[in-house]
Amino acid sequence: MKANKTERTAIDSLYRISSLVSDTEEPKEALTLILQEIINVLQPSSASISLINPDTHRLELEVSHGLAEDWSDLDLALGQGITGWCALHGRAIIVPDVSQEPRYISVRSSVRSEMAVPMEDRGIVIGVVNIDSEQVSAFDDQSLKILTLLTNEASRVVSSLWMIQQLRAKAHQLESLINMGQGLVGELEQDEVLRGLAREGRQLMNCHSCALFLLTPDRKQLKLHSMAGPNGQIDAQVSFPVEESAFGAAIHRHKQVEVADLPFTVENDFIHLVQNEGLISMLATPIIFNNEVIGLLNAYTTHQHRFNNDEKKVFATLARLGAIAIQNARLYSRIFSSEESLRQNEKLTTLGMLAAEIAHEIRNPLTVIKLLFDSLNLDFQADDDRQTDITVIGDKINQLEAIVSRVLDFGRNRQDTHARFDLNDLIEDTLRLVRLKLHQSKIEISYEPHVQTLSVEVNKGQIQQAMLNLILNATQVMPAGGRIQISSTAEHDQAAFIIRDNGPGIPKSIQPDIFESFLTHRPGGTGLGLSISKRILRDHHGDIELVESSPAGSTFRFWLPTH
Repeated sequence: MKANKTERTAIDSLYRISSLVSDTEEPKEALTLILQEIINVLQPSSASISLINPDTHRLELEVSHGLAEDWSDLDLALGQGITGWCALHGRAIIVPDVSQEPRYISVRSSVRSEMAVPMEDRGIVIGVVNIDSEQVSAFDDQSLKILTLLTNEASRVVSSLWMIQQLRAKAHQLESLINMGQGLVGELEQDEVLRGLAREGRQLMNCHSCALFLLTPDRKQLKLHSMAGPNGQIDAQVSFPVEESAFGAAIHRHKQVEVADLPFTVENDFIHLVQNEGLISMLATPIIFNNEVIGLLNAYTTHQHRFNNDEKKVFATLARLGAIAIQNARLYSRIFSSEESLRQNEKLTTLGMLAAEIAHEIRNPLTVIKLLFDSLNLDFQADDDRQTDITVIGDKINQLEAIVSRVLDFGRNRQDTHARFDLNDLIEDTLRLVRLKLHQSKIEISYEPHVQTLSVEVNKGQIQQAMLNLILNATQVMPAGGRIQISSTAEHDQAAFIIRDNGPGIPKSIQPDIFESFLTHRPGGTGLGLSISKRILRDHHGDIELVESSPAGSTFRFWLPTH
């Protein structure tokens, strides 16, 4: 009769344990509830659940009942004690009399018998459920069968909750990567890009610190550029030969290198920083551009840690985005330091080619992110907040993809082919291309499109170049920020583009000649923008003019035939 009652109680407990997947999201909370169900069914005097730490490969006590508080930090090597033996061999065990068992480690002097069952996930032992009694031979085969059933269900529940946690963490990491990519690729200052990479790397990996090293031009030295710690930037001047460091393999083999115990590996100047920060484990990831390593992005922990494959993949993806951001900043630096040469080669043509090159390189890591995200096959209930998160991440990925496509399309449309376009659409596409530039320059922009379609036959890329010239000119005369107003109108058989700024205006002395090549009153300007724009418009049987200019601002207008 008692056996039947125990079996019924066990069945009820099995149902409640299986329900935990939907009732709780925290594995630790689920383990506590599971242990309570086991106690209700088998009535032991004490019980515990220990899990194997994947970094140390030791059994660590997760939850317990009836044990002294000083046993809360108990951990065992595999094979140590009854629990360790069970974990090592993956077999359940009953010990009728612990006083006759040499493997037994006493946790309570009153314990007389013990039973342990391994927790398994896809054939791998992940932990052990252990119960004790103060009576000799308190457990029999029936007790072992019940505990095994409960443990198997508990293993399934815990594994499912771990999987959900991992998926949520991956979704969060992917969203973070997308946001980081947008911020990094949009940054033009190389020093800020490098500091941002170290800062974002620490946040993404949830580690103690993250450092970025750059190779010197002769590729023989590594120099620490930025290191982000728990209290912000860590100031340190460190450089050392590549061949005398643990990082050499990452640079030569273009692969990540993991170091479990830094204090016994590092021998160069970096050892002082390792000791001061208490760094123990490291993951070094090469920053590669065009199949050439340009630096390293390293994550550090202050405890021994084994980086899993997901962490390595995410960190490698950040390094790829970082490589593009660094080269992006370097390209912009070269552009702005080459004003004299750009006078002879149409500045915006070169910028368009560089933009297309940058967009092409962005597409590769973006494809990796999209593939990783799509492979997760995440699908939650419609009322689940996580479904909203998944939708947001997907939208952000598509938004980045659309931006890259627009830039590439803009580059391809520089051919001498004409097609019918809506002038309103051309203006909107152009504004998207300069959105980041306007934001960085603190420029407020407004656009009032004509209510009807303004169909014009043009070379899309060239007309957008003329628009860009006017927008960028307006931006450059307002270095402290300002306001730009753009509108489109229909005038007889013409479609017009009008742009107004609130800059300081154009000196009257040069207004009649502003469309001449190399004429400029702006320091550092090339004087090509307006002359190129006028040539483009005349080639399209249109024209451009300065409508008015005063200390309150300037207004330009160009028009195109609509027939």
